[in-house]
Formats: sequence, C-alpha cells, structure tokens
Amino acid sequence: MKQRPQSGTELTVPSLHRWNAVLWVLLGVVPPALAVADAPGATRFPVLALLAVLALSYGAVGLFPGSPVLRHRPYLYVLVVGLGAMSYLLDGSAALFVVTLPHFWIYTASARAAIALSGLAAAGVVAGNVVRQGWDGEFFTGNVIFTLIGYAAGVLIGLVVRHISEDADERARRLRAELEDARLRLVEAHQRQGAADERERLAREIHDTLAQGFASIVVLAEAARSGLEDDPGRAARQLLAIENTARENLAEARVLVGAAPRGGVAAGSVADTLRRTLDRFTEDTGIGVTAHLPDVACDQQTRIALLRCTQESLANVRKHAGASAVEVVLTAQAYGVELEITDDGRGFVAEDSHGFGLHGMRERLAELGGDLTVTSSVGDGTRVLAMVPTTTDGQD
Repeated sequence: MKQRPQSGTELTVPSLHRWNAVLWVLLGVVPPALAVADAPGATRFPVLALLAVLALSYGAVGLFPGSPVLRHRPYLYVLVVGLGAMSYLLDGSAALFVVTLPHFWIYTASARAAIALSGLAAAGVVAGNVVRQGWDGEFFTGNVIFTLIGYAAGVLIGLVVRHISEDADERARRLRAELEDARLRLVEAHQRQGAADERERLAREIHDTLAQGFASIVVLAEAARSGLEDDPGRAARQLLAIENTARENLAEARVLVGAAPRGGVAAGSVADTLRRTLDRFTEDTGIGVTAHLPDVACDQQTRIALLRCTQESLANVRKHAGASAVEVVLTAQAYGVELEITDDGRGFVAEDSHGFGLHGMRERLAELGGDLTVTSSVGDGTRVLAMVPTTTDGQD
C-alpha cells in the first residue's frame, strides 16, 4: 500500500531554497575558490575576498528575509558587480553566473525585473571577460558563449517556472475562496439547523406542558359548569384545580421564554414528582391509578423526561383511551430506569399512530440515549414503556 510522504520530506518552497543555496555553494563558490588555491596572491586574495562577500551577502539575505536593512534589490546589485569583477579576475565566470541565475528570479517580484537584472549580470560577465582579454582579443570566447546561452536558457526556464508558480497561486487563491465560501455556507447551515432544533424543542415543550395544561383546564371547566347546580362542592374543587393548572402553565410559560430557571419541575425525587402528577390526574378525571413508585435515584434530566412521558401518556388516556384504570410502575434496572404506564382503554393500532406526542416522547428520550416502546391493539388497552440508561453524572 502506498504511503503518503512524511511532512519532513515534502518539497516546499523553503526546502527548495535551501537546496538552491547548497548547490550554489558547491557548484558556484567552491570551484573558483579551489581554482585559485595555487594562484599568486594578487589573484587568490581578491577572488577569495569577493567570494566571501557574495556568500555573506547571500547568507544574510536568506537568514533575515524580513530585515529592513538587508533588502533583496541591493543584494542583486552586489551580485551584478561581483559577477562582473569575478569574470575579470578569473578570465571568465560563466559557471558561477549560470548557478547564480535562480537568485534573480527568487528575489524579484516580477519577471521583467528578473530578466533585466540577470541581463545586466550577463553583460557584466561579458564585459569583465572582454576587459580581461583586451579589446584586441577574441570576443566570442567559450565563457561569453556559455554566458549568453545560460542567460537565454535562464530567461526561458524562469518564465516557465514563474508562469507555473502564478498559476498555482491562482488555483490556491480560488481554492481558499471556495473553502471560505463553503465555511460560510456551513455556518449558515448550522445556524438554520440550530434554529430548527430550537423550534422543535419549543414545540415539544409547549405540547408537553402548556397544551396539556390548557386541555386539562378545558375539561375541568366543562365539568365545573355542568356541576354548578347539582354538586357545588365538586365544582368548587374543579375550579380550584383550574386555578392551580393555570398557575402551573404560567410558570411553564415563564420557563419557555427564559424568565425562569430552565426545567420547570420542582426539586424532589422522581417518585414524588410522578406521584403528584398522578394525584392531580385522578382528581381531575376520576380515573383510578395504581402506582408502584420506589425511590429511584436519577438525575434532573432523567426525572424531567420521565415526568413528561407520564404527562403525555396520561393526556392520551384522558383524551383517547376511555379507560377506567391506569397502572404506573417505576423500576430501577442495571442498565437504567424504566417507567411503564398501562391502561385498560380502547387501545389503537400502534403502527398507524404518528402523533406529535409520541414523536416528542421518543425524541426526548433519544436525547438521553433512551427509547420508547408502545404496545397496543384495538380493545386491549395500551402499554407505554420508557427507558432511560443510567448515567455516571451526579444523582439527585
């Protein structure tokens, strides 16, 4: 299987510059230095001094690229003068000129400047050779011809490389623009999804709290109105239940709009919370409830989820089941907490039910890693089983 190259071995612009520096020293600086090792002092010392100046200038520019003092353009002028002087001292320096050509393309911002400065350097090399040979000497020597060929090849290669580099930069610019556009679209999509999730959460909370409360108020009001003459005492209790339900709805509304702490459920054990809900259900509907509610430890989110499932299930019993009895069982299992709500009502075909209430219960439990199982058939009542897995968070 082919492996990707490690980051330390990938060819980058800085690594190419380092390789160019190595080749420039080995092929451009070292050969002239070795050539004058046995030369007379009048030739050896000026050549070595000039090579040292060129090497130090190149090193300073490479090591301090952002320095306001060591600028690229002065270094290139030093190269032009140095190459011309080297051509005079050594009777030609075409090899050093050819090896140095990349510097004119690396340290200039435009192809025109690179061509002009490298052409000036080529003219300096040719002029140094002519002055060394004398005006009576042969003009087209090997060094001159090699210099002119190197300059022409350098211009051609430089233009090609510059074009490739500019094309790559343009592709990179377009890619960055596309990536930025994709990032902005992704942010907008996340915002839209977040808004949609919040709307769904609010709809679920309203359905599980305010809508159920208002439905209860309507039922109690109808019952109280019909019993005002026949049973004033019962009607008074129903009016008190309407008042309490309205107060609870007001508290829930404040929670939904952020005017009260989130949760909307009084502190206490899950058994106490469910017991209060079941007592209110019996008081409002007259339907008998059998409850097995041991003191099960669970966190606040689990307690709220089980309460909402109980409220929704009891609301369905009141509106649709026509039941005479309800049984509620809370159980602590090794894998989590289970809540089972069973009624003896008319039942329904569970596979055909797609109501918002059941969907909301499933979504609420799924957020905690739990699930909801609804078993029912026509004439045989309904069984709702909610399971929430045990968490390692702090318990109530």
